Amino acid sequence: MLRYTVKRTLMAILTLWVIITITFFLMHSIPGDPFTDQKKIPAEIMEKLKMKYGLDKPLIVQYGTYLKNILKGDLGDSMKYKNRSVNDMLRDGFPVSFKIGIYALALGAGLGILFGIVAALHRGKAIDYFVIILAVIGVSVPEFVFAALFQWIFGVWLKVLPVARWGTPAHYIMPVFALGATYIAYIARMMRTSMLDVLNQDYIRTARAKGLSNLAVTWKHTIRNAILPIVTILGVSFAGIVVGSFVIESIFAIPGIGKYFVQSITQQDYTLIMGTTIFYAAILILMMYIIDLFYGVVDPRIRLE
Repeated sequence: MLRYTVKRTLMAILTLWVIITITFFLMHSIPGDPFTDQKKIPAEIMEKLKMKYGLDKPLIVQYGTYLKNILKGDLGDSMKYKNRSVNDMLRDGFPVSFKIGIYALALGAGLGILFGIVAALHRGKAIDYFVIILAVIGVSVPEFVFAALFQWIFGVWLKVLPVARWGTPAHYIMPVFALGATYIAYIARMMRTSMLDVLNQDYIRTARAKGLSNLAVTWKHTIRNAILPIVTILGVSFAGIVVGSFVIESIFAIPGIGKYFVQSITQQDYTLIMGTTIFYAAILILMMYIIDLFYGVVDPRIRLE
């Protein structure tokens, strides 16, 4: 276990370094710079700005300096947001995005797994067709459509929930359901497929032949084996959902970090691009690491080698 942990840790560090390196040089290969659109700035001031952010130095020197700063935990100052560091922007926005994301993922996982199990156990019946239709709708309809629909129904028509902004627990409800709707559908469909596959295995028929109750067969043998693909999805989804959704956060005027992912690229804010990329990559790598360890808990047949 210790050897596996050390190996995976080193691989995680190497993977993160590769992502940082590729992103850094690809970012600088894009024509222009963060100050290109500011045409009214005199040439002298433009040079001073480049000197301030180290853009006047050779690219390899900039790369080395950035790696040193990362080791210190410094992601630099934003080149577009005045007097704001990338660390502060992530620190302020992440808790908001995390709350919405974790609630949406919990909603999607809970209802999705439940719907998938019920549909598989009642294959060919009305409840099965209902879940299939629900899954198709959830996967096909974009999240911004759900968001607008919820705003009109619960915010404008019924007037029971705030249409937008952030502050009270009531502000969580519509964004969480709009963001979690797709996950409910996707997880339900995959859980149903995985359950049906496991139900057709020989060891399930053997367990039933031994006289085990349907509850014991379903819980001990079927669900534990069928849920492995869901664990993988949840890990990757966690990394993507807790760092913010640009669409949902824009529609509901939520002060998360989702907007920074898009704005940093359109504005060519080098430090913000690097900061958001590193932040997302670190969470994704961490989740994949946890998933590998969790496999052995969910399925005893899997051993860490």
